[in-house]
Amino acid sequence: MIDYLAFNARYHPERQATGDLNAPGRWTYREFDELVARYATALAKHGMRQGERLACLAKNCVSLVALHLACARLGAIYVPLNWRWSPVEVGRVLDETEPELVLGDSLLSAQQIGGVDIEEFDSEAGSCEPHPTREIDPDLPSLILFTSGTSGRPKGAVLTERNLAETAFNASLLLRVTQDSVFLCDAPMFHVIGLVANIRPALMQGGSFLVSDGFEPARTLQRLADPELHISHYFCVPQMASALRAEPAFDPVGLQSLTALFTGGAPHPAASITKWLDDGILAVDGFGMSEAGTVFGMPIDAGVIRSRTGSCGLASPRLATRIVSDSGEVLGPGEAGELQLRGKNIFSEYWRRPEDTRSAFTADGWFHTGDIARCDAEGFHWIVDRKKDMFISGGENVYPAEIEAALLELDAIAECAVVGVADERWGESGHLYLVTRPGCELNDEQVLAHLQSRIARYKIPKQVSFIDALPRNAAGKILKDHLRTRHKESSDELE
Repeated sequence: MIDYLAFNARYHPERQATGDLNAPGRWTYREFDELVARYATALAKHGMRQGERLACLAKNCVSLVALHLACARLGAIYVPLNWRWSPVEVGRVLDETEPELVLGDSLLSAQQIGGVDIEEFDSEAGSCEPHPTREIDPDLPSLILFTSGTSGRPKGAVLTERNLAETAFNASLLLRVTQDSVFLCDAPMFHVIGLVANIRPALMQGGSFLVSDGFEPARTLQRLADPELHISHYFCVPQMASALRAEPAFDPVGLQSLTALFTGGAPHPAASITKWLDDGILAVDGFGMSEAGTVFGMPIDAGVIRSRTGSCGLASPRLATRIVSDSGEVLGPGEAGELQLRGKNIFSEYWRRPEDTRSAFTADGWFHTGDIARCDAEGFHWIVDRKKDMFISGGENVYPAEIEAALLELDAIAECAVVGVADERWGESGHLYLVTRPGCELNDEQVLAHLQSRIARYKIPKQVSFIDALPRNAAGKILKDHLRTRHKESSDELE
C-alpha cells in the first residue's frame, strides 16, 4: 500500500504539507514525514504494536494527524475521542477499546482521565530516531471512529488503510483536489470530515491542510479571506455556513478564491445554497458517513448546483449505490427508499460488535445506510428522510433512545419521548415530551440537570413539555410523528 505522505516527501519534499494556526508551526512534506516517523518510534517505545489502540482526547492540532499516520505505519489503531462527550461516555469507549496508550491535552485533566500530555509526547518524540518507512498493509485497521448507536451505546466504525485511501480517491474526484489545494480544517478531528475528508485527499494529491483548534465564525471568516493562507477548500456543516454569513464582517468578495464551500453532515437548505451562489461562491453539498467516508458531491458548477439545489450530488464512480424498498426491491428514478452502498471505502466492522456488523450489511454485501434517498435519471441524489428517529443537531448525530434511557433513571418519570424538530440555530434540536408518575413533581431544571451529568451537551433537548400521556398505536408503539405534528402546531400558534 502506498504511503502517500512518504511518497510526496520524496516527490516534492519542500512543498508545504501542513501548518498549525494555533501555534507557530509549518511543515514541508519532508519535515512532516520525519515528524510522523519520530512519532512512530515514540509510540513503539510506549508499547504500541500492531493491533494496539491509541486513544486521544484533544482539540484539533497537527499532532493529531501525525499520531494517526504514525499508528498506520506501525499497524496500530488510532481512536479519537469526542471531547463533547461526558466523562461517563468517554469512560465507556475507553473500556471498550482498551487502549495501550492515552494521549491528550488539558481535556484529560478536565475529565479526570489518566494519560500522557501531547506536548510532553511531542518533546519526547523530538529526540527519537525516525522509524523506518515500510510498506503499509492496506487491510490493517488504522482508525476507529465512534458514532452513537440507536441503543445509546457508541459504535466504533473500524476503517482500514484501504478504506481510507479509497475515501481519499473519492473525495479527490468529487472535491476537485489538486496539489495546489489548501484545506482549512477546523471541523473536529473526532469526525470523518475533520480527520479524513480534510486530510487524506490533500496528502494523496500533494496539497496542504491548515489546522485550527476549532470553529469561531469571525476568526474562520478572516482566515478564509486571508490572501497569505490561500485557502481553497473549506468543509463545514450547514449551521457553520449560516454562522459565517451572520457575521457582521461577512464580505463575499474576500472569499472568491475558494474552489467551493463544501457542506455535509446535515441537509443544506436550498434557500441558503442559493444565497451563496448569488454572492458568487459555490456552496457544494455532499453526503458521507463515518462508515463510508465521502460518497456524494455536487459538481463544482454554479449552473448545475442552482438547477438542483438540495441535492447531495453524484456518487463517486469508484463505489456502487442503490436505493431499495423495505422488501429489498431495487427502485428506479424518483422512488424513495433506503440508500445502500458497496465499495472499497466501506468500513470493515463495528469494533467488537459482531451482531451490529452482520445487521449492517445485506446478504449480498451491501451496506445499510439507514437513510431514505431518491435519485433522478441522471444519478443526482437527495436525502429525503431518516429511516430511524435519529436527528442532526449542529452537525452531530443525536439518537433519542440514548436520551430517553438516561431520563428513565428518574423515578418521577413514567414515560418519555424525544423527537427532532426544526431549529434556526442548530438545524434541528430535541423536543422532550414526558409523563410524570402520579403524585410526583418535576420541573424543567431538574430534568436538564439530570441529563447534563450523563450525556453530551449537544444531545440535551432544547424544549421540554409535560403531557398526560404519549400517543401510541394499537401495538403500543409511541407515535413520534404525532409528537412532531404537535410541536409544529404549537409553534404555528405562537407565530
